[in-house]
Amino acid sequence: MTDFTPQFSLQSEALNCEDSNVWAVSDRAHDLADKGEDVIFLCVGDPNFDTPEPILDFARARLGVGRTHYSPAAGEPVLRRAIADIESRVSPHPCNPDDVVVFPGGTNAIYAVLSCLLNPGEEIVIPEPMYIGYVPICDSLRLSVNRVACPAEQDFAFDVEAIKAAVSEETRVVMINTPVNPTGAMATPEQLRELAAFCRERNIWLVCDEMYSMITFARRHTSLRTAAESLDNIVVIDGLSKSHAMSGWRLGWAVARGPLVDRLAAFAGATIFGCPQFIQEAAAFALEFDSYFVKQMRDAYERRRNLIVERIGKIPGLGCYSPDAGMFVMVNVSEVASSGQEFAEALLEAERVSVLPGAPFGECAVNHVRLTLAADEAELSRALDRIERFVTCANRQAS
Repeated sequence: MTDFTPQFSLQSEALNCEDSNVWAVSDRAHDLADKGEDVIFLCVGDPNFDTPEPILDFARARLGVGRTHYSPAAGEPVLRRAIADIESRVSPHPCNPDDVVVFPGGTNAIYAVLSCLLNPGEEIVIPEPMYIGYVPICDSLRLSVNRVACPAEQDFAFDVEAIKAAVSEETRVVMINTPVNPTGAMATPEQLRELAAFCRERNIWLVCDEMYSMITFARRHTSLRTAAESLDNIVVIDGLSKSHAMSGWRLGWAVARGPLVDRLAAFAGATIFGCPQFIQEAAAFALEFDSYFVKQMRDAYERRRNLIVERIGKIPGLGCYSPDAGMFVMVNVSEVASSGQEFAEALLEAERVSVLPGAPFGECAVNHVRLTLAADEAELSRALDRIERFVTCANRQAS
């Protein structure tokens, strides 16, 4: 009998060839923790809050009345209506529940949207630093990605002119993220309006990932859907993972118009066959009664951001700016290490603190590491003490 030789699709090969360095430091940190080491994890953006109790109670109640069956492919009407009501309140453009399609998480929504908009080999323009999850999605769909650097020297600020300059005759989609993971940078309403009009004039889709829309500090988030004058080419993606500490519930959505909604609903029906009923109804409840606990979490993130920025600013050789939003702080380590990768590896070995190297987010972040705000202030203070000790030792050795 001959041996069986497994053969795989190009899509799976692309996923299997994802950069192995992305989570290497984190994986090493988990190995150390499994051996009993006192490791502090500042690498993953999973909220350290529990889902608020009223949401849990509502979900239990919906389970108790049998809301455990198939759901409509595009989502439960109660959730689509809740999302549409929010969009209508903050935007000059009315939103209909039929404009909303629900997915199991924001990443899945992004995958579905790009699957419906682009063929293999077609071009998408994405500013960087960018969310790490974009890379395997674009690789698996075999897209041509044109990356646009938002330089660290400008605090990674959103750069409309650079995005416009990167658009070519081959561009089919521009995808942006505001507030940005990992930098916390935010686009202004004027920038969003300008970019939306530019893309529409060129018959290009503009997709905006707004997963951190509710975690902002000094100024409020403005949705692309609010800023754009026309919505023909606009897609907005959002969810509850970060804002409501519901990352494990896997619930996100896309808001669009016209034939794209039908395509997205068909894609959802063919690939996920709907999201769980009780989760969608709990999400609708969360969106209606969320103001208190979202504010509590947002205020905690702001205090943690301030703590990190203040402490990092006092450590010679390190630098950072204060992000406007999100759950992360990007720290410049170029004066004490050859790269963020080297710094993260050495910090873990010396002080058992796990941070994420910046390179996977884009070339312009190669000399940075990302610190998460998903740890309480006591844990952050412990980690910052260790980081300060590590950098002080490195500076002494260098001199």
